[in-house]
Amino acid sequence: MNLSEILERRRLRRRVGWWRAAALVVAVLLVVALYKAYGGAEPGTMLARPHVAQLSVSGVVADDPVMLETIREIGEDPAAKALVVSLSTGGGTTFGGEALYKALRQVAERKPVVSEIRTQAASAGYMIALAGDRIFAGDTSITGSIGVIFLYPQAKELLDKIGVSVDAIKSAPMKAEPSPFNDASQEAQAMVRALVMDSYDWFVDLVAARRDMPRERALELADGRILTGRQAVEAGLVDEIGGRDEIMAYLAANGVSDSLEIRSWDNVNRDGFGVGLAKMGARLLESLGLGWFVSEDILRQTGLVDGLVSVGQTDWQ
Repeated sequence: MNLSEILERRRLRRRVGWWRAAALVVAVLLVVALYKAYGGAEPGTMLARPHVAQLSVSGVVADDPVMLETIREIGEDPAAKALVVSLSTGGGTTFGGEALYKALRQVAERKPVVSEIRTQAASAGYMIALAGDRIFAGDTSITGSIGVIFLYPQAKELLDKIGVSVDAIKSAPMKAEPSPFNDASQEAQAMVRALVMDSYDWFVDLVAARRDMPRERALELADGRILTGRQAVEAGLVDEIGGRDEIMAYLAANGVSDSLEIRSWDNVNRDGFGVGLAKMGARLLESLGLGWFVSEDILRQTGLVDGLVSVGQTDWQ
């Protein structure tokens, strides 16, 4: 066999390899298309059988459009007969808690919603828990911390020590106040306090309404204190100590079959098929030398890879 024949065979082998890879990609896309066509094109249809939906709220509470959309889908999905919100969060932004609370109350207009305080549901986390028709907690779960705080840095003394000053021309005295470059004036402090107290009053009213207690009692509990699950039951902030068995018993008493499985919606992909299926396809393509097709950048854009998130807030609740 001469050199030209060897080179020709190599070229032919490469062409055949590429055609095989292309055929495999087409096959994978066809499977996904068929899955979406017959398994349901809307997000969450992988959970087509009747079930109790479960959604986890953990870490820092913030404005989360993806979770809000998932909550909306659970509310509209006839297969989800109830929703269990599992909470392990110490709080976050007041607006983030408010948005999740309101979204969950919309679901509660259609089906039972239960709040399950696991590790903790404090501050904005407790605000979210208030959306449940019934609140469960563990004996040693942490909750409470009802209140609002506004934090801002103060670097004036440090700048004075190193001989740096910052001047500003403002349209009005309260613009960009409080500033880290100068001590807050009494007017600025009063402005921030009014902002904090307005949100605080809203929170207290919410506690009083949702826990069916006098506002004076809610105000007494809203001093920033934290409580264990047992203390919270005694205080009227939590309904019952319990876990999944107690939750299912409550749902059964409210028209939801206790034979239904609790299924997590945490990892339902936005395209209507599970993360597991997508990742299996990714590994298959990588094994065939097509890893570029499912690079981390692409997966991150489709929501399949968790990324490092840095959050800086001044209105922690």
